[in-house]
Amino acid sequence: MGLIPFGWLPMDPATAATLTGALPPPFPSAAANGASYCIDPSLFPSLLPHGRQQPAAVAAAAAEAAATRRQEEEEAAAIRLVHLLVTCTGAIQAGDYAAAHGNLAESRAILAAITTSTGIGRVATHFADALAQRLFPAYPHAAPPALLPPAAPAELYSRFYDAGPYLKFAYSTANQAILDAVEGCDAVHVVDLALMQGVQWPMLIHALSKRPGGPPRLRITGIGPHPSQGAAADELREVGIRLAEFARSLGVPFCFRGVCVDQLDGLSNWMLKIVPGEALVFNSILQLHRLLVDPDADPAVPAPIDVLLDLVTELQPRVFTVVEHEADHNKPLLLERFTNALFHYAAMFDSMEAAGGGIDPLAEAHLRGEVFDIVCGEGSARVERHELLGRWRERLSRAGFAQVAFGPNEVRLATAQLISATSFSGSGYGILECTGSLALAWHDRPLYAATAWRAVGGGSSAGGAVADNGRGKGIRP
Repeated sequence: MGLIPFGWLPMDPATAATLTGALPPPFPSAAANGASYCIDPSLFPSLLPHGRQQPAAVAAAAAEAAATRRQEEEEAAAIRLVHLLVTCTGAIQAGDYAAAHGNLAESRAILAAITTSTGIGRVATHFADALAQRLFPAYPHAAPPALLPPAAPAELYSRFYDAGPYLKFAYSTANQAILDAVEGCDAVHVVDLALMQGVQWPMLIHALSKRPGGPPRLRITGIGPHPSQGAAADELREVGIRLAEFARSLGVPFCFRGVCVDQLDGLSNWMLKIVPGEALVFNSILQLHRLLVDPDADPAVPAPIDVLLDLVTELQPRVFTVVEHEADHNKPLLLERFTNALFHYAAMFDSMEAAGGGIDPLAEAHLRGEVFDIVCGEGSARVERHELLGRWRERLSRAGFAQVAFGPNEVRLATAQLISATSFSGSGYGILECTGSLALAWHDRPLYAATAWRAVGGGSSAGGAVADNGRGKGIRP
């Protein structure tokens, strides 16, 4: 099916100009293929229904015409649905709640007439529900929830890990950067800013066990939420026990300590029990965006992200691994935030459906929670503040970090791991590289970006430099 011109959407030129204001992506192969971080006509195929059956070559002319007519109707409905959701969002932003309610009601009518188990119907259902929740926060029934089972956040995260290559990419690229940084060290201390189920660390422990000359002493400090009647502390302890047993089975000297904090900017030096002589590593997987604040926040109050980065810089780790969503969802205006998110999550659902031939309901619930936070949350209530790689480079450079480039070897390893660990080769996933960074992409649209950093001193003296660190030159711009 050909691309759908953006001009088909029935809207005024001013609105169209707002929606097509794309930021230049940092990944060149993505740019060459038309990927964008705002609304881009080339992204419409991700929003259109899947599984349409083309008429057989031998079908009668009448059947072929009927099939073509049905396809055109589906495409028209998809375009109309996207337009209504975007228009509804604009009306909410303008305070015209009566118009927003009418747009939402018409969106619901279209959703009732099309399939909601795939394509545009699936992703639009979540965004329509989020808009309804925003319109009628006092009346939860106004936003009928998708038929998704309830589950704890840890279970949602676990099922999201299994549903696609997203977290596997994050963990494997971070682990490779850690292994390179601690090569030859006898004692390693990893501070994981979000331990979760500790799924990342068996791969690292196994790699260390194979190191020539024997493995180093490994200490992991796992950060988790503050205990609620002891529950969180018990979870950290259980993860630590499992990791200790695994390390023992491979002959890796191991020590684990759990630390509970309400928020990462509450971490202090004394909590981490830093030991001189250990190779210190900080690891952040999809956590830093949660510490961002609105651009108009009081500058006299240090932002949580600055507090944490100051701590990490002060402790001078050998490497600071960072993986974040490659998306632009931290806009103060709802309309821009909504449109960026709509197309990002359309690609996410599209890729997840292709990965497993369907979407696990709990993995879908995990993404739905992110959508609701982006659409409904404002101020301190919003934590899914995803930003693009360029902004993270600027922020980390100002904090006193220099980027450690992923070299050609890391690109090959990441690609091989993506293929072998997930069996998704040839399905639309790929690894993109730009100036020492790696990104997991779906049809050349970056979804998650991985970077590695080292502390070089205070403030902006880092200048955004990319350190080679002896791991290969020839980084493609």
